[in-house]
Amino acid sequence: MYICGNILSMMNRNFIPKNLNNIQEKGQYTWKSPSNIALVKYWGKSDPQLPKNPSISFTLDACHTITTLHFQKKEVNDDDFSFDIFFEGKKKEDFKPKIAGFFERIHTYMPFLKAYHFEIHSENSFPHSSGIASSASGLSAIALCLMSMEKLMNPAMEQEFFNNKASFLARLGSGSAARSIEGELVVWGEHKEVLGSSNLYGVTLEQEIHPVFKKYQDTILLVDKGEKVVSSTVGHQLMHKHPFAEQRFEQAHENVSAMLSVLKRGDLDRFVEIVESEALTLHAMMMTSMPYFILMKPNTLAIIQKIWAFRARSKSHVCFTLDAGANVHVLYPENEKEVVLEFIEKELVDFCQKKHYICDRAGNGAIELNGDAQIYTELEKQ
Repeated sequence: MYICGNILSMMNRNFIPKNLNNIQEKGQYTWKSPSNIALVKYWGKSDPQLPKNPSISFTLDACHTITTLHFQKKEVNDDDFSFDIFFEGKKKEDFKPKIAGFFERIHTYMPFLKAYHFEIHSENSFPHSSGIASSASGLSAIALCLMSMEKLMNPAMEQEFFNNKASFLARLGSGSAARSIEGELVVWGEHKEVLGSSNLYGVTLEQEIHPVFKKYQDTILLVDKGEKVVSSTVGHQLMHKHPFAEQRFEQAHENVSAMLSVLKRGDLDRFVEIVESEALTLHAMMMTSMPYFILMKPNTLAIIQKIWAFRARSKSHVCFTLDAGANVHVLYPENEKEVVLEFIEKELVDFCQKKHYICDRAGNGAIELNGDAQIYTELEKQ
């Protein structure tokens, strides 16, 4: 059941700060924020960045963005956003429109933005814009830095509110960024079986998770490290008049229900079925939109065929998933790590660009790196 517009509006207002004190002239914050890989995909949205269906994802660990936000109070107040952005040490004027649009969307919830000049320095541990959700880690990192500023002005802010609002803000920059604040498993989008689930922000999956899904492995095969020919933003827009959109949204709800059961029972065979079906369905939506497009490459398909053949002969529970790009995420339980990595080295690396791949695993969310490195994840606090 979906929340009505009036309730959504009321929940939005909860994120508008009422009293901000302890205003600082200048300072900086640094956050490391992860990417994520959806097991059940989100594809299609309505304004403002609200998902047409719920999704569930593994938060990643090695694939992350580190962002430092420097802020300096303006000498003269004006009505403009003032910022410079640097990516991997180079000033990036072409990134500014996206960040300006992000600031415009969140200004109501961060009313101090126009009072400061910002200098944003970001770097990725993985190739930008190649289908590893760089916008998810990048926008969530900026949102977390801004939330640290707000927390400085409102020291009584509770951790749950901090995380929810960070996810809420990140979502307004990039939908999947809503899933990059916490971990290991995050649900974004309302679903009747997930308590507290919301279209406004992602929530950590609180149900019992079978031990086999702890420290789940994700080896990312970099088939194509170039920028995608069609952005995810454009792809989402093409769902508005898609002939199979409603069936897809219904399927996603059903697959989230099925995945919740799988994660609780540890049913790896069913996990493989859902994850691979979701990956292929995502790309089927791209291939049947108008205009239609294909983000997979020949090597993507060759890798999939190799994985199927290996699984059939080895009885491994290795499987693949795809994001909106050509790269292949190879998922497998930690106890199969040795055999799967041997398979990847022997049979799959030749399909990767320059034989490059990234060994990753399910992680626990974003980490603040400056100061005493206060961490907003349950695992790090234990």
